[in-house]
Amino acid sequence: MDNNEVKSAVETLGKTFESFKKANDERLVQIEKKGSSDPITEDKLSKIDAELDKFADVEKSMKAQADSQKKQQEQMARLETIISRPDFGKGSPVESMQKKVYDKWLRTGKDGLSPDEVKVLTVSNDATAGYLAPPEYVRELIKGIIEYSPVRSLARVRTTTQRSVQVPKRTGTFSAAWVAEQGTRSETTGYTVGLEEIPAHELYALVDISEQELEDSVFNLEAEMNTEFVEQFAKAEGNAFISGDSVGKPQGLISNSSVGTITTAANDALAADDLIGAAHNVKSEYMRNATWLFNRATLSAIRKLKDDANQYIFQPGIYQMGIGSNLLGHPIVEAADLADIADGTKPVVFGDIRRAYMIVDRVALSIMRDPFTQASSGNVRYVARRRVGGQVILPEAITTITIQ
Repeated sequence: MDNNEVKSAVETLGKTFESFKKANDERLVQIEKKGSSDPITEDKLSKIDAELDKFADVEKSMKAQADSQKKQQEQMARLETIISRPDFGKGSPVESMQKKVYDKWLRTGKDGLSPDEVKVLTVSNDATAGYLAPPEYVRELIKGIIEYSPVRSLARVRTTTQRSVQVPKRTGTFSAAWVAEQGTRSETTGYTVGLEEIPAHELYALVDISEQELEDSVFNLEAEMNTEFVEQFAKAEGNAFISGDSVGKPQGLISNSSVGTITTAANDALAADDLIGAAHNVKSEYMRNATWLFNRATLSAIRKLKDDANQYIFQPGIYQMGIGSNLLGHPIVEAADLADIADGTKPVVFGDIRRAYMIVDRVALSIMRDPFTQASSGNVRYVARRRVGGQVILPEAITTITIQ
């Protein structure tokens, strides 16, 4: 977008939100007078709300585009550094051979490889004939998952070759004490740190590809598999990072019992005061980088809320203008895996996600080639396995809202 297009988008967004507020004010007046709103008003409000959703999509796209451009600039800088090296152009014979042999194995299986080529592959599991994917495959896969996952974009991420990692966890803080001149200074409660273990749980995904496509040299097998595996892994991870129960999967943001919560004043509804209460339930030290997480249905409900001064607490924005949509002055990130507003759910998370949550990626990715299970359908099945962990490591940095 050029400056004129951005300016036009901002003006259109402003007019659309003003129309939304006007329609919602009419709805509130009707409810106050008659106890219910006019269906025509509700329909009008719903249509304008859908238009605002489109702006939210545009804003998300702009942010993704800006992030992509930043990454491209970083890649170009790295490329220039590589080009300037004396040994540029020689490449890595080992990595090149690994990828070449791995691609061949994916298409033809072990029977299509020579004994020397088999030695190039790294065995993951002899019983299932699985092999570890080359580093290039792993990097592209994780890169794709990051673009899908809202929690990944906010949390801290560590990579490891182990089954788990241990991270420091604060278990006590310094406690100052008063003392008279020349008085005895007794021991105070000091700063103590323990260790929190974050296990990397196993996650798998299946992809079936026809034998005809595998025989077609033009067919981009790597791209097809990467797209499918990214989508499957991202969906599973996204759900676990929000509500995982720690049993064979990561612990979710809303699953840690030590995370504070605000219970709504009304049944089956969310009010402005509930959101304001959640914002005040997080310590000041975590407010600077605090972010709101909720799904699109919850966002639709929040757009209609006003504070005690009769002001709307949600403000739309255009990312490219440096002002994204915000709620009570803090940015919003859509998390589709959070529940809708309903009795007993936790549809809202607020706080410094980076301080609160850590994700652990085990670098290794293994793929098993199974030519038998789907043979009658003319397909070859690929099973990808990787390990991912996630855990709340600083509960006080975030809070949730519980609908009563």
